[in-house]
Amino acid sequence: MFYRPQQIYPPCALRPIAAALALVGASLPAFTHAADDGAKKDNAQLETVVVTANKRAQNLQDVPAAITVLNESTLQKANVRGMDDLPALAPALTITYGNQPGNNTLNMRGIGTYSLGVGVETDVSVIVDDVPVAIQADAFKDLADVARVEVLKGPQSTLFGKSSIAGALNITTKTSGGPLKTLVSAQSTNDREWRVGASLSGAVTDEFRMRLSASKTDYAGNVNNLTSGGKINGSRGKSFNAKFDWYPTDNLTLTFSPHYSETAAPCCQSVLTYLTPGALYVGNPNLPASSLLQGINIAPGNRSLRNDYAVGGVFHDGGAAFKAQYEFGPDSLLAGHTLASITSYTTYHMDDTNDGDGTDGNVLQYLKGVNGSLAGQPGGLYQQGFFNTRAATEELRLTSPNTGRLKYVAGLWWGDNWLERQLHRLPETSYSAFYKAQAWNISSAAFGQASYDIVPSTSLIAGLRLNHEGTGYNFNKYAAPGAGQVLTQFFNGSNSNVDKTGKLGVEHRINPDIMTYAMFSTGHKGVAYDLTSSFNANTARNSPVPAETAHNFELGAKMSLLNNRAMLNVALFNTDYKGFQQSAGFIDPVTGIYTTMLHSIGKLRTRGVELDGGIRVTRELQFNGSFAYTQATIKEFDNGPCYNVINAAGASVPGGDCAANPTYGTTPVQNLAGKTLPNAPKVKANVGMQYDIPLAGRSFDAFVNGAYRWQSATQFSLNQDPDTIQSAYGILNLSAGLHDKRDRYRLTFFINNLLDKSYAVGMGNGITVANANSTTGWGLPGGKAVQAKTWIPARDASRYLGLRLDASF
Repeated sequence: MFYRPQQIYPPCALRPIAAALALVGASLPAFTHAADDGAKKDNAQLETVVVTANKRAQNLQDVPAAITVLNESTLQKANVRGMDDLPALAPALTITYGNQPGNNTLNMRGIGTYSLGVGVETDVSVIVDDVPVAIQADAFKDLADVARVEVLKGPQSTLFGKSSIAGALNITTKTSGGPLKTLVSAQSTNDREWRVGASLSGAVTDEFRMRLSASKTDYAGNVNNLTSGGKINGSRGKSFNAKFDWYPTDNLTLTFSPHYSETAAPCCQSVLTYLTPGALYVGNPNLPASSLLQGINIAPGNRSLRNDYAVGGVFHDGGAAFKAQYEFGPDSLLAGHTLASITSYTTYHMDDTNDGDGTDGNVLQYLKGVNGSLAGQPGGLYQQGFFNTRAATEELRLTSPNTGRLKYVAGLWWGDNWLERQLHRLPETSYSAFYKAQAWNISSAAFGQASYDIVPSTSLIAGLRLNHEGTGYNFNKYAAPGAGQVLTQFFNGSNSNVDKTGKLGVEHRINPDIMTYAMFSTGHKGVAYDLTSSFNANTARNSPVPAETAHNFELGAKMSLLNNRAMLNVALFNTDYKGFQQSAGFIDPVTGIYTTMLHSIGKLRTRGVELDGGIRVTRELQFNGSFAYTQATIKEFDNGPCYNVINAAGASVPGGDCAANPTYGTTPVQNLAGKTLPNAPKVKANVGMQYDIPLAGRSFDAFVNGAYRWQSATQFSLNQDPDTIQSAYGILNLSAGLHDKRDRYRLTFFINNLLDKSYAVGMGNGITVANANSTTGWGLPGGKAVQAKTWIPARDASRYLGLRLDASF
């Protein structure tokens, strides 16, 4: 069952995975058909995979870094729709889900800052065609028209800036090259998901090429709202992307890339799996759970709830990038060099709502308002708000040729981000909150990275980034919403700092097919402001939360084997973080309100080993797989947050090793040294197979694909609550289909989660002692506590099947 406590798994539990990895290597990316026209090669060698992780086009096997590459074919075979699908393909990556899309967070190697406020940067940056996404929430949309996703693991601050302290996703969209071509795609599943997309690309004239693409998707969700009779925890969206390339001279390329998308995501709602029998809303006998939650079978696996207010978010983003690239001619002093300028401007807006009491009952009539009883008022509690973001960037970059003993890239960077968050909690009760927070950061940097061949087989690598950052915030707190927008408190602050990050390493090629490397790198993320509803004068006095730093050491090897019919990439890493910024959420046992607090964890460490590789047995048969063993451990955090339990008398008391520490006052805390970071499974692995079946005498061929992934138990809470552990699970996906000999038409039938394994992508556990003075939460007569467990079922937490058609003409 998905809710079992974490167990110690005997070595035999991992033997099937270890055997599979020993057979096939490890990683999904490197051996699918990469040619734009989809034509098959006549040999049984792996395709060359080109990446831009070092801001230059290079063969993956020549880059001394741990990178998992998901190319277009891999994304297509896995039916990848959005960011949520990527952790199944990249073991180093996980996602932490909030209660709406604006609070979702990417984690790399177990590291990722979770926060509800706009004053905290992420640890994993997302870059699309050289332009970073300003707010990570904007990355949780359809991955439309994507050619390649590079998962860059470990600190990437030297080349990609301060929001890449744990890693980066470097996304490249499809090019406009080749003859004019139209592509269309359609997909439908038996659980009410459908997608359609189309693109037109190619050369219009000798000097002008373009690409136009549009897509529309809809997935109802896998949670039942019994109140509305509909589904939630799905999403629907539409997107438009364009790319216009103009070649006014042989040396100059000008690219203009506008984009726009809209997404409605009624998502991320947790569903009850346990509630103490006899629970009463706010302890009121007129509000029993048996009535308010009528029709819901509260048990493990439950997928029903009752909400009478909208949940999730509706957001849209738009913007454009302009890239000018000039290649110096052979007679120039900079012969072979490329000078590039990338300018961007983007906007993002999301309106979000949430049901505050988790029921559809008229609970207000039994609650106390700010000025007395709310008797006679219908409805319940809810919240509404919005996010706004504006971002502008400029990068000027000089790249040397890929030949010669010295190869380098150097550049200047400037970025200006402005973010705003407004939140209302309604109506006028102790649940109420009304604030508007603004945060900004302006960065300028100079960066460079070079490799120098000491001898033909050995190179030194060095990089440095100097970054100046100015940050600041405004926080406006208003009176209860019924009083109008009356300002009651105002806080502001600012900060500036200069920091240095860099890398130093050596690369040695044992022979043309085997390269080894050792690399030391550092990372830095700026100060943070905990701009949430709990912000107050004490928080302001202790702002900002200090900056976060990282020191990473990595050893690796990249091997092309069996005359390039197989590859295996191995990386061992050890990264120490200081001042890690992490919010911990808890339910106030008195008010029942979910609250978060931003912590600066003294020290933590993530270390482990990663494998990426595969083998092409014949031209028709390929195997692939990936593996990551990660220990993400807190090294120093003696005032960690606590979880609560219910004692024999029915009271809520601190659980585990929680106790008052005189250093931190009377509030119970626990020493979390040696504990695992949330959402950081120790083992993640996947294996896959593709078999093309030629059909002689037919106008079409057949194919079969299979993929299996497994991960160990996962703790979802920083406070180490034993009731928020997802046990180990494995998911098997199969697909098969037909395509014509030139791969112009492809029909695919797929079954995801064939074995129907249920698992969660988020779990919660709350203890409340609600009474007549409360406005939310559950209680029992006599002031006894109530326990409520919840889960967020994954998109593929049950078996579903579908059909996909791809065509080009």
